[in-house]
Amino acid sequence: MSLKMRLARGGAKKRPYYRIVVADSRKPRDGRFIERIGTYNPLLPKDHAERVTLVEDRVKYWLGVGARPSDRVHRFLDAAGILKRDPKNNPQKAQPGQKRLDREEAKREAEAKAKEEAEAAASAEAEAPAEEAPAEDTPAEEAPAEEAAAEETPAEEAAADEAPAEEAPAEKAEEKSE
Repeated sequence: MSLKMRLARGGAKKRPYYRIVVADSRKPRDGRFIERIGTYNPLLPKDHAERVTLVEDRVKYWLGVGARPSDRVHRFLDAAGILKRDPKNNPQKAQPGQKRLDREEAKREAEAKAKEEAEAAASAEAEAPAEEAPAEDTPAEEAPAEEAAAEETPAEEAAADEAPAEEAPAEKAEEKSE
């Protein structure tokens, strides 16, 4: 039989209260236990004296018999000075996951691309006013003439597009007669 010092949950829903017990490791968490050796109330502030209570002489007895504490109970025993616990070191704990790293990289690339486009637009704007300055010196009367010429070109293109369409059926008729 292997003995464990562990927490057994009690209390109501959303109001946990734990008993620190010594139990057979094969029994359910809240099932039958051998002895209650303390309590833990997580709803109390961390500096409150009644947050964790332990019966120290019984804890020492069960440790001497071979009971193994769970990680949480081991922390309580270390805080009480009964059993030394080596601090665990997980250097990967605070590092973000791969998906987050990928999202951040994509975001940086998008920002860099946007910045390059903004710089290119700014440099194009810096060059463009120098070229447009002579165009502004032209008289206002010439501008409507240029607009009228621009309006005529699409109409001419449309007429050119329609002409080949009319020729196509005539060519087909000639091919059929041969």
